[in-house]
Amino acid sequence: MALVRVKNLSRVFDVSKPWLNRVIERRSKAFLTAVSEVDFEVEPRSTYALVGESGSGKSTIGKMLVGLLKPSSGTVEIEGIDLASETDAAKIDAIRSDIQMIFQDPYASLNPRWRVRDIIVEPVASRGGRTEGLAEKLLEQVGLSVQDAGKFPHEFSGGQRQRICIARALASEPNLIVCDEPTSALDVSVQAQVLNLMSDLKDDFGLTYVLISHDLTVVRHMADKIGVLYLGRLVEEASPNDLFETPKHPYTQMLLEAAPQMDGFGREVQPPEGEIPDPINPPSGCAFHPRCPIAQDICKRQRPEMRSINGMRVACHLAE
Repeated sequence: MALVRVKNLSRVFDVSKPWLNRVIERRSKAFLTAVSEVDFEVEPRSTYALVGESGSGKSTIGKMLVGLLKPSSGTVEIEGIDLASETDAAKIDAIRSDIQMIFQDPYASLNPRWRVRDIIVEPVASRGGRTEGLAEKLLEQVGLSVQDAGKFPHEFSGGQRQRICIARALASEPNLIVCDEPTSALDVSVQAQVLNLMSDLKDDFGLTYVLISHDLTVVRHMADKIGVLYLGRLVEEASPNDLFETPKHPYTQMLLEAAPQMDGFGREVQPPEGEIPDPINPPSGCAFHPRCPIAQDICKRQRPEMRSINGMRVACHLAE
């Protein structure tokens, strides 16, 4: 049974100007569709990665998974329970303790006035659990020292702070950890250390990760399955080997080509041109058709449905 099951998930934000401004300027309300009818499942003890450009809806999905945002429509089921519609407080509390999140910026996600010990044990202390020696034990497990428990966040480097964030996420013994670009704010050398730590902890604790990233190198080595997002829609889903060897969707092919590459003289190759469309006024049909090199008339008229091709899922009329 899947640990996470996402069905027809959508999230719409009201980005309208204040009422008086709309009256004076004779404008109607404006709505931004950040996520549109997304479906995927995450198996226990696996890593599911969500990739795409900025504004593709990755972080919005992550926040809906942990309950920081409510879906506009569709469902997010964790261990078979939909937090948005469940009314049993005990079930909700049990599921919430099974979910944690590691945020993108380790400098902003730690309280600067709290000692590391208090930061790590807070998820347990807030539920009345035992916290004696917990922070010191977790600090050792993430590669830091027991003596670090009495220090403040400003005394650590970025990589060390992200290790503290990981220790805090582990404190409540979760089953699912949503990682929102956990290494993007770190130096390249430190990124590898943090990713190796996350991989080891996954095996040691039997964790399930939803990894949000724009770095395809990270995703290739961490993920068991990859979902590619474009303008809030899931356009392709496959294993890393299939996705990198035989990508079916033109957008996935563009992402792979846009990864930093060098020519024979050591100069960086220019990535493909074009920008993600305005999500308030998205294109008709397939949202990628204005940038797609193989787009045809049907792509402009009809939105492609997600379908299976050779073990991969792809939303493209011309995938074959």
